[in-house]
Amino acid sequence: MMQELMQPAWAFFWREESPYVVSAALLLAALLWHLRPADRRSVGYTLGVFALCLAGQFAAGVIDARGLRTGAAAAHELFIIGSGVALIRLAGLCLFRALLPAAGLRPPRIVEDIVVILAYVGFALVRMRLAGVDLSGIVATSAVITAVVAFSMQDTLGNILGGLALQLDSSIELGDWVKVDDIVGRVVDIRWRYTAIETRNGETIVVPNSLLMKSKFTVIWSLEQATQPWRRWIWFNVDYSAQPARVIQAVEQAIASADIPDVARTPQPNCVLMEFGPSYARYALRYWLTDPRADDPTDSAVRSHVLAALQRAGLRIAEPEYSVHMIKENEAHREAVHARELGRRLKALSGVEIFSSFSEEERKALADRLVHAPFARGDVITRQGMVAHWLYILVAGEAEVWLEQEGARRLLTALPAGSVFGEMGMLTGEPRRATVTAKSDVECYRLDKAGFEEVIRSRPAIAEEMAAILTERNMQIENMQATLDGEANARERLRQRASLLGKMRTFFRLSG
Repeated sequence: MMQELMQPAWAFFWREESPYVVSAALLLAALLWHLRPADRRSVGYTLGVFALCLAGQFAAGVIDARGLRTGAAAAHELFIIGSGVALIRLAGLCLFRALLPAAGLRPPRIVEDIVVILAYVGFALVRMRLAGVDLSGIVATSAVITAVVAFSMQDTLGNILGGLALQLDSSIELGDWVKVDDIVGRVVDIRWRYTAIETRNGETIVVPNSLLMKSKFTVIWSLEQATQPWRRWIWFNVDYSAQPARVIQAVEQAIASADIPDVARTPQPNCVLMEFGPSYARYALRYWLTDPRADDPTDSAVRSHVLAALQRAGLRIAEPEYSVHMIKENEAHREAVHARELGRRLKALSGVEIFSSFSEEERKALADRLVHAPFARGDVITRQGMVAHWLYILVAGEAEVWLEQEGARRLLTALPAGSVFGEMGMLTGEPRRATVTAKSDVECYRLDKAGFEEVIRSRPAIAEEMAAILTERNMQIENMQATLDGEANARERLRQRASLLGKMRTFFRLSG
């Protein structure tokens, strides 16, 4: 009995086209399984649906063998449509996920969805036509239904059409960095209804496509403009006591010469006076950012350089009008503050070799002349070839000494806290022999020629003592480059000592 039942059921299920359909499904599934490991779950689900539809067709054959022909025919047609949908899905995955990318074509995901859906609809209409359904009546009725659905689903359709338009005109693509209102992030997905934007905080913001179509948005960075930097604005306020030209020059020189990651060398940063506030002048530094992912850290680094440049130039950031100073400063308080700062400066001078022969009073006179000079990491403190009549005492942080030759530069040494540099420029007026940059945020004291001149004029013998110390330094540098014999070394030491002493006497107009 069972065998008699199975034979007509198998004949009803297994048609002439069945081997080709099953072979096509297995071939497409195997190809996708090998070429698209990321889509294996989707392939497995689709193949499972196909297998269930085959089982449903066989079950319809069993029902037909029992004499229920009308129900068996309806079930059989339903499961054929299901297996066809699964086969179309596998074909769509293979075409858009494997074959086209292998040929260098990567159409938007929405195009894949549209093609697959149209194939679903076309296959369903063909099956209905083969089943004897009059399609003209369906088309006439569906027009009315479509109008009602379109009116009731305006927002949803707007999102769908917006997503389609965004994909087709390539105004936004996956990987682009965009700004929508106050949201800045990278586009990670574009769906029928929404566009997903991933922020730097790890949040995924879902923006309806209709909103993107109705309002403006900014594409900050895309693959097509990967070499184009993004201009950023850094705002700061300065007292009216500072001349605008001086503020602009100090800030522009500091940022242009500093080595700040992700800040483009060209176009060069520029500083502009934007407006006049109630108690301050409002400035903006505009620089070009090469990587949008590092906007906030780079802005912070640029602000540090701006603040350090203003402090070195003796310019103050404007204070808010509502600030109230409640400290009552009297003479004793001011003297205590001055004494603490003087002690700090004397400690810095005590570690400088060229001031070792100075008396306590002479060191105090120099300490009163020191100027506080902070530098941010990457700042150029002195540049090779420039003429500057002052030296620096490094009290905190670390600096690097570079030798620039024929457009290239070579690292000579690193200077720890307690080092002094630039003394040759202050004592002889010679151009800088090397470039010194801030390896970290550093704090220096600067001593210029005018501050040192009063002390050296009161005791000219200091010049001879300092010339001997500087001579030893020069010889140490030269001994690193070449080894001199003993006699030549002595003659060179005497020659350099006499030369340095002569330059210092001429520079400070000392009598011989």
